[in-house]
Amino acid sequence: MRIMWYISGWICVLLGTIGILLPLLPTVPFLLLAAFSFAKSSDTAHHWLINHRIFGPPIQDWQQSGAIRKPAKILSTLSILAVFIISLFLGIVWWALTLQAIVLVCVSIFIWSRPEA
Repeated sequence: MRIMWYISGWICVLLGTIGILLPLLPTVPFLLLAAFSFAKSSDTAHHWLINHRIFGPPIQDWQQSGAIRKPAKILSTLSILAVFIISLFLGIVWWALTLQAIVLVCVSIFIWSRPEA
């Protein structure tokens, strides 16, 4: 089972890395899943991820206090707006836009309700 957790951890690191470049794919949730997976499979990989220069700080912020840094909140909000604007320009049907808007507003509320690191 440890090998499955280890593979899952690397898949999540890969998805989180891709999420840095793609606004539709969240970065930190995948990194949190990777940290969880590595904690169950590999002390070395877990230590590497938690202490990584780029990936480590948001994971540590979340683990210590459930915090999200203000620049991450702003970037997330801009990404959310970009996704919704793209959907408007693509002419998505009204009910899908409404559902999307509800979900995106809920996500935004969650992000901004978290303490700042």
